[in-house]
Amino acid sequence: MSKGKLAKLYTITTAAVLATSLIMPVAPETAHADRGVVDLWKAIKPLTTIASAMNTGAHPDDEHSSMLAYLSLGKGVDTSSVIANRGEGGQNEIGSELGNALGIIRTRELQEASKITNIHLENLSEKIDDPIFDFGFSKSPDETLQKWGEDVAYEKLIRRIRTLRPDVVIPAFLNEPSTHGHHRAINVITVRAFKDAADPNVFPQHAKEGLAPWQVKKLYLPAKEKDYTVKVPVGDYDEIYGASYVQLGEESRFMHKSQGMGRHYDEGPSFNYYKLDQSIVETKDKEADFFEGIAYSFDDLAKEVASQSGGEKVAGELKKLEKDAAEVIAAYPSFASVAKEAHEMLADVEKATAAVEASSLPTDTKTDLRHRLGVKKSQLNKASAEALSLVTKVKPETTELVAGQTTKVTVTAYNGGQAKVGKIHLALNVPKGWQAKPQSTTSFSSLGYNQTVKTTFDVTVPSDAALFQPYAAPAITADVSYSFAGSTANSHVTPADAIAVLPSFSMVLSPNATVLNTQKPEEPIPVKVTVKNYNPGAAKTTISLDVPKGWSVEPQAAPLAFEAKGETKSVAFTVKADASVQPDKYTVTAVASGSGKESRHGAQVIRYPHIGTTYFVQPATLAIQAFDLKVPEGLKVGYVSSGFDNIDQYLSQLGVDVTNLSAKDIESGDLDQYDTIVLGIRAYGFRPELIPSNARLLKYVENGGNLVVQYHKPEDKWKPELAPYPIKIGAPLIQWRVTDETSKVTVLAPDHALFHSPNKITEKDWDNWIQDRSAYNPSEWGKEYTELISNGDEGEKEFTGTYLTAKYGKGTYTYSSLVWYREIPSLVPGAIRLFVNMISPQQ
Repeated sequence: MSKGKLAKLYTITTAAVLATSLIMPVAPETAHADRGVVDLWKAIKPLTTIASAMNTGAHPDDEHSSMLAYLSLGKGVDTSSVIANRGEGGQNEIGSELGNALGIIRTRELQEASKITNIHLENLSEKIDDPIFDFGFSKSPDETLQKWGEDVAYEKLIRRIRTLRPDVVIPAFLNEPSTHGHHRAINVITVRAFKDAADPNVFPQHAKEGLAPWQVKKLYLPAKEKDYTVKVPVGDYDEIYGASYVQLGEESRFMHKSQGMGRHYDEGPSFNYYKLDQSIVETKDKEADFFEGIAYSFDDLAKEVASQSGGEKVAGELKKLEKDAAEVIAAYPSFASVAKEAHEMLADVEKATAAVEASSLPTDTKTDLRHRLGVKKSQLNKASAEALSLVTKVKPETTELVAGQTTKVTVTAYNGGQAKVGKIHLALNVPKGWQAKPQSTTSFSSLGYNQTVKTTFDVTVPSDAALFQPYAAPAITADVSYSFAGSTANSHVTPADAIAVLPSFSMVLSPNATVLNTQKPEEPIPVKVTVKNYNPGAAKTTISLDVPKGWSVEPQAAPLAFEAKGETKSVAFTVKADASVQPDKYTVTAVASGSGKESRHGAQVIRYPHIGTTYFVQPATLAIQAFDLKVPEGLKVGYVSSGFDNIDQYLSQLGVDVTNLSAKDIESGDLDQYDTIVLGIRAYGFRPELIPSNARLLKYVENGGNLVVQYHKPEDKWKPELAPYPIKIGAPLIQWRVTDETSKVTVLAPDHALFHSPNKITEKDWDNWIQDRSAYNPSEWGKEYTELISNGDEGEKEFTGTYLTAKYGKGTYTYSSLVWYREIPSLVPGAIRLFVNMISPQQ
């Protein structure tokens, strides 16, 4: 098959590394008959080099995708991406999930993106609520490292470097004032780690665990065309993949859908530029690539080893591997020939490993060779399976388990190639404490073309099994070992979707957060508990609510009976606070009990086509914030949601009559029936009917309406003239925000009705905000606006355009960059009082 024909495999869409457009990707027009040939090339190309590289970043989507595609897919370099946090503090362009639920989505997106560029992924954040958390935008690396725990983050980074042993390390960002503090923090510790990872006195506990120090050879920083050491030709077109490396990299960026990543780029020359920052090898002002002066091939490695005492035999084995790799490449695209050559190389890797162990080489050299040969063995296992067209799967009877359950999991191996394999063994791996018993033989003598072997295992989950953790390694995997051409290979298999241990009865409270108005403490709080049965069959339970001391709940408990797994039922409760309830935070927890067991958790199912299905298991609670609040009777609000916030739901809980406005409502409906119309964050960018209907909205204001517009970015199709008097959003956006949620707020118009009616606003109302104060503040605005507040981060000029309001005709227009969409779901009392004032018509 010609390379030209292989080019049909992809019609690739592309994007700039830091693009934030919501352009959706065009699906690759995959020629399925060619897929195996391209995947085969992707598997064998890494056999030609022993070089390795690491890219470090702060958030999912920070990776330099086109550069990684060039190194991994183009050069075959063993390439890794180390990302600090899970992106929990970001925004969401595909749904309303925020916080940890968004972090789970972004993690899965990052994992799928990494598969496309064939790189090894690591995260420093290892669990939900890890200290290395995306706490929101930061302007300071010092603040970031202080919140993460500098020693915690640094130890984890050093551990990754010592484990993966990259020759070259490239942080994704510079430590510049105009850069996100999280990005700067990763740069700071990556640059520092260049020397410290090699110092045995830095985190000496690693040595006790068998983890040796590692000296990175070179560290490069992102650069510009006018001042660089290496330019990476990411625009080079690869005939086998049928795309440039920019296009391949940007195919992976399209997986970051929650962040709106991905753009289309045409074919043609383009480069990424990097400047050498530190090196332990001789360097030049301009280098051909990252690996000048570093062993790149087995022959290079053999020369280094031959110069050391006791290294001659090992060097000879390494030279054999150089020849083996060339023969594997020469055999392409013949599957059978590649398989034969790959297995001969696999046998030679085993011989080389044995030679290393038997040699008198220095300990550091032996450690390095063990690692590089181990990487090569893993790559050869993958190459073998691709060349033999061996398709291995682990297929659970169900992906949703409960503690104490026994289920069936089947491991299969299918031979789609012409060569027969022998001595097949199927093994299922389960966590400690679990049991996996095969129902039949796990070993088979041979497997020919178009044949399948399989073994079904009875898997028992222990009664004390931990609930699903979305960032943990898969609970169940399989290993399929087999022999061919005189050597044995292994295929490690993970399930297509997460296999999760979930609560037997998963509970969700509605609402899950609400306000208790201490002016009306006698008002009951209706609570609906929706219960889903995850037991494998019929089941019974009793649902109750654990309420604060002195509070009451009716009924006391409610029995539920389920006939089958997956069945859902609901129970309605009424909760009443103590008559003397004080302003504070309170929690109500749902409890499912029976048969001596108790559950207090719910499982949020997170499912999107590009990431599959996963879960967020969390306590089944209702958060209640008690405080004084006045809401006008009969207040009627039309809400124009962008899909990125759920403020409308909270307004309804407060007693506001909220209608979600449809496109038809906005284009031709009676707007005058609403006391206030609220535009959700970035609504002009995601509600296409808004701009053509903007004149109607302004006419609504002119006739006496109250229009509230939440923040927008310029790329949301925002234009200054959309407002009745121009409002220009500040650029660059990174500089026009207030990240310190505790920063002092000065009220510039203390007599304005927005601070008095219906709620009296005081300094305390600016307390206990979360994550940020404001984002994407205006830089210019018409003199007609009243500047309501000034606010800024410490040491910076304060913004006075964060909160603007103006009379327009008989009505009022208000534009606010305060981050209401974070504060209100978090039940920040002052933010809720302010928002209620803002949506209440002022006299």
